[in-house]
Amino acid sequence: MNLIRKGHRQSHRGVIGVESAIVMIAFVIVAAALAFVVLNMGFSTTQKAKTTISAGLSEASSSLEVSGKVIASGYVTDAALEVIGVPIKVAPGGSSVNLDPSTAAVKYLSNSVNFDNIYAGTLTAAADGDDDNGSGEWLSLELATDDAADSALYITQDPFNGTDYPAATKAFIYWTVNNNNNDILDQGEHATLAIAYASADRPVALDKIRAEILIPTGAALTIERQVPSVTSSIVDLG
Repeated sequence: MNLIRKGHRQSHRGVIGVESAIVMIAFVIVAAALAFVVLNMGFSTTQKAKTTISAGLSEASSSLEVSGKVIASGYVTDAALEVIGVPIKVAPGGSSVNLDPSTAAVKYLSNSVNFDNIYAGTLTAAADGDDDNGSGEWLSLELATDDAADSALYITQDPFNGTDYPAATKAFIYWTVNNNNNDILDQGEHATLAIAYASADRPVALDKIRAEILIPTGAALTIERQVPSVTSSIVDLG
């Protein structure tokens, strides 16, 4: 009897051991599945965070930058500015920027005026005038302004011609290095934002002027300068 009971106990213990092993294996499988789910969620969250950060950086940084000195044409008799020119280009690592007036805008304000959008368009080809070099490039602010005023394309009068001023303050863009003659500013191209002032809007000494180029993607490019004493026809705004 004792032998039978002893064998019975051993058999019962063996069954319990197998059951424990099965439960242990099940726990391991469940734990592995949970670990995979957690890791997968972690990778997914990391990827989303990376995408969000990249998008945030893209929106926070402008694709444009000022590429040289801001200059202006001054009228000494009135001690006021007539036209200003801001050289711009695509920032290193930045994407091409569409400067078509349907997608871009220029906001302007000074001590006396505030305009939501004064942007009229771009000079891109000889068809816009006859003062480019034949390749859609203008060698000076004066030549570009003359073409912008031809047939009242973007401005009604050319301030460089004397004391006539546009009926309204307008901004336009012309190319100084042009590779493909369109409204898109690409890497390697250079352009200039020109603002021609109506007579009543002309900034004078100590005025603070601010222009913002609003583009489809990325932050706006902001240009802010204080007007010095206008003692010559060419004014360096820095």
